[in-house]
Amino acid sequence: MVQVAVAQFAPGQDKARNQRSVAELTARAAADGAEVVLFPEYTMFTAGRVDQRYVAAAEPLDGPFVSEAADTARREGVHLVLGVGEAEDGADAAHFTNTLVALSPRGERVAHYRKIHLYDAFGARESDVLRPGPIEEPETFTVDGVVFGLQTCYDLRFPEVTRRIAEAGAHVVLLAAQWVPGPLKEEHWRTLARARAIENTVYVAASGQAAPTGAGNSMVVDPMGTPLAALGEQTFAVASAGVSAARVQEVRELNPALSLRRFSVSVRAED
Repeated sequence: MVQVAVAQFAPGQDKARNQRSVAELTARAAADGAEVVLFPEYTMFTAGRVDQRYVAAAEPLDGPFVSEAADTARREGVHLVLGVGEAEDGADAAHFTNTLVALSPRGERVAHYRKIHLYDAFGARESDVLRPGPIEEPETFTVDGVVFGLQTCYDLRFPEVTRRIAEAGAHVVLLAAQWVPGPLKEEHWRTLARARAIENTVYVAASGQAAPTGAGNSMVVDPMGTPLAALGEQTFAVASAGVSAARVQEVRELNPALSLRRFSVSVRAED
């Protein structure tokens, strides 16, 4: 059994303050026995809308924000997963990449995920300043026999993304989000997170930003769709639950949906 914690807070434009929040919430989670701690999308920097401010704030993955987060992972002895704005070497300087980074208890980067689906919906248009990540084989990391995969926010509305992570062997999908508040948005978040867990017979650990920047409701959902831990509207908190490969196997024996399926996921050709 591996203890997974979801952290919920509202990052702002002060990266140093966001880093202090990461350190405090990680320490709380570690004190409660967490071995993996998940933070929201855009943990490094969040503004009122995704615009050129994010481009200016972006850093390489070996930059100061991720480096200090690695120090926190080492100090607390946990795997730490958080969302950053990445400035990629040699890439278009007018755009940044929305990247989820997994750090080991030794402070090493053990996996990362660059968000594939951009949030050009509900009146927003991320693609003006954000470049989509490449479609690659999902990266995973393993803790005590439990395999973790990575996913970000708007990707939750595309079931193929989670299916590919499950096919890569993940027992737990770590979902980081800034789920923008709005009519029925909290209901969409809860429904889709549970659906992805049920249809793929995996755990979904979902960390969302708190109000006012996000809809909150961070949670850990088991492979039968049961929320094991949840944070509701709390603005600065962590919640944890135990996950295990044995539970995934138990559910898959009861509900062998993955082995019975007759369709596979393929990459859509560009228009």
